Amino acid sequence: MTERARAEGRAGVWSGSWVAERLGVELAGDDSLTGLLGLALRRNPKRAHLLVSNVLGKHVPQSPSVVHGHGVALGRRVRDLLGAETAGHAVVLGYAETATGLGHSVADGLGAAPYLHSTRRPVAGVSRAGGFEESHSHATSHLLLPEDPALLAGDGPLVLVDDEFSTGNTVLNTVRALHERYPRKRYVVVALVDMRSPADAGRLEDFAREIGARVDLVTAASGTVRLPPGVLEKGQELVARYEAGSAGAGSGAGGAAGRVSRVDLHWPDGVPDGGRHGFTAAHRERLENALPGMAARIADALPADTRRVLVLGFEELMYAPLRLADALERTTDADVRYSTTTRSPVLAVDDPGYAIRTRLVFPAHDDPADGPGERYAYNVAGAGFDAVVAVVDSAADTPALHEPDGLLGRLAAHVPHVLLAVVPSYVPYAPHAPERPSMLPEPLRGPDFSSYASDEVGWLLQDFSDVTLEAPTEEREEAIQSGGAHYAESLPVEYQPSEQYQELFHAALDASAARLARAVGAVTEIVLAERSPRPVLVSLARAGTPVGILMRRWAQYRHGLDLPHYAVSIVRGRGIDANALRWLAAHHDPADVVFVDGWTGKGAITRELAAALLDFEVSDGVTGFNPEIAVLADPGSCVRTYGTRDDFLIPSACLNSTVSGLISRTVLRADLVGPHDFHGAKFYREFAGSDLSPAFLDAVSAHYPDVTDAVHAQAKELLAADRTPTWEGWAAVERISEEYGIDDVNLVKPGVGETTRVMLRRVPWKVLARAGAGPDLDHVRLLAEQRGVPVEEVDDLPYTCVGLIHPKYTRGATGADGKAVAL
Repeated sequence: MTERARAEGRAGVWSGSWVAERLGVELAGDDSLTGLLGLALRRNPKRAHLLVSNVLGKHVPQSPSVVHGHGVALGRRVRDLLGAETAGHAVVLGYAETATGLGHSVADGLGAAPYLHSTRRPVAGVSRAGGFEESHSHATSHLLLPEDPALLAGDGPLVLVDDEFSTGNTVLNTVRALHERYPRKRYVVVALVDMRSPADAGRLEDFAREIGARVDLVTAASGTVRLPPGVLEKGQELVARYEAGSAGAGSGAGGAAGRVSRVDLHWPDGVPDGGRHGFTAAHRERLENALPGMAARIADALPADTRRVLVLGFEELMYAPLRLADALERTTDADVRYSTTTRSPVLAVDDPGYAIRTRLVFPAHDDPADGPGERYAYNVAGAGFDAVVAVVDSAADTPALHEPDGLLGRLAAHVPHVLLAVVPSYVPYAPHAPERPSMLPEPLRGPDFSSYASDEVGWLLQDFSDVTLEAPTEEREEAIQSGGAHYAESLPVEYQPSEQYQELFHAALDASAARLARAVGAVTEIVLAERSPRPVLVSLARAGTPVGILMRRWAQYRHGLDLPHYAVSIVRGRGIDANALRWLAAHHDPADVVFVDGWTGKGAITRELAAALLDFEVSDGVTGFNPEIAVLADPGSCVRTYGTRDDFLIPSACLNSTVSGLISRTVLRADLVGPHDFHGAKFYREFAGSDLSPAFLDAVSAHYPDVTDAVHAQAKELLAADRTPTWEGWAAVERISEEYGIDDVNLVKPGVGETTRVMLRRVPWKVLARAGAGPDLDHVRLLAEQRGVPVEEVDDLPYTCVGLIHPKYTRGATGADGKAVAL
């Protein structure tokens, strides 16, 4: 970016004009919209344009007083709306990662309100007070980790802050999840811009009436995005044309490397680095008192001739660097700007009418829970900064930060002086574990619950067989995606396979039984060698249950072991059944417990289990449970204990209850599951005539004698191999989500097993199949034909196939081919 280009930008060229002129995109609404927002592009066949805020301090360096001032002004408007007395009882909740600093600034404007922001970083020793999903985000799972759970338990107003109010789904998901646990009478939604479509505008009022609460909306500006016909195709062509030349813009060397040094902030002891665990009025007062001294130390560490300096925050760590930049702006004569790094990939085009001029690309450096990946800093390279103050928390001050291709190295390639300031990561105090009831029911067993023999598995579940829980697939999908329900609150109507489909199952079983037996033997041998000589197998119901039984049978066949085996419920976004863990801890050594599942997709359950066990350690003081899941197949490279990493058809994925002991998927609903109850499931006794569960187990275990030598060799090879997870599956899912315009990784289901589930349980949009995939996909192709779902062959797909759930589903929605979805 040249001095002339910067001058053009300052002279009033709108940073959305480049996209607007080429695509015909128009921002319609308040006059202030173009001052608040620019436009950029990303590779996305559903929505090519991207709204880029000029005042948020994320992608665009901005004066810190402007960034903080916008949040404070919104907070004062909320205070005026609520009145001083009611505002004094409010709690502010900001959204990670983009709005963590904005939410904190709103809390500043509101007065003495405590602040909390959601996070995507599980923290050891901190139990979750809640969680929710963000439907249109690069990364979706939000955790709420307040040090004091009472922060959310009051009856005062809850103020929810996001940078952009686009569809309302995120707010609906949040309010519904929190209202179940902490009902209150008033909510206020705050955003810099309200960009809802007319179709979405009325949903907030309808939702408020549904839950019996008042929901107000406060924004700095409002409007909509007008898109002309053919905008997607034009956008895709533009991205393709510019991506090769701009993707690396600013990512490599920019001349002689600058100097990197540290500055000790003397951050005040006990003051949190942000709102991840809560930030109180007392914390705010101590930080305000410390800011001038910290800013002075930064100013003293900068070269004397510094004229233009950027304070660069780090992902969720937005508020601390913002306030440091704000104080530095008042301390020095230099031109101070503020922005932060981000997870979100955006195309860079060096033009004054485009919002993202350059980008730096570097590896994640905070050991993220979702695995390694690229991170970005926009509009830094070539912006004329004499110095950059990189502010990270101590959890992110890792060797990866200091590698030549790390963030500091990338900055030093473009800026003469890089100053590293590390804020200590706040570690909350862990309270004593509360008392828990000592009596829990004994496991359910067949034949009273499930068609499995009583010694094959004990179900740590409640029997909901007499409760009506099924809902039509299209109704469930609409409710789940609109934020109106969690997927675990109802059951899909059980798919009854056609005669043709059952023939496919039997053919697949005949073809793969020996391969399955080898994988079962290999993973069991690894468990016995590395985990415990007498493990307690705990399957994640329901897909893990037949795998756990097969592993138990192998241990009995090969080693004469009679291993305990149980099945427990785990629910994405809500964790594992804590009462089941309490039962297991009371009856077995947690160190002997091995969690079992069928396969990995993108690794969501792997992360869910790890976070839930950390929560359990805090809540109950019980340690020893190992979060590592043992699976037959690990195509997503998410675990260390597996039989194979091939993505092949496991026939038990072809059917629902009729290959899983006639048991439904598990259910977690507040009116059915109390605080001292197991999660629930149904036993479909009425399907006994079509039950294939014992036949599936017998067909696989019959091959044990034939594969013994092969298992020995395979297990030996795996035990000697480097099995460190690479999380390449998660990276692939994020890429597919972006490329196909879904913007919700939860709607991308990778692998044969997960694709089959999409076809049986959800509203499928399309299937991506690896070019040349053979018989493993016959059943998927049949299901796709029956449901009118297109199958698209894709080169270089890391999985055999990927199932895409219909994005933004409502009844009457259309499929990828523009036709009505077949249901």
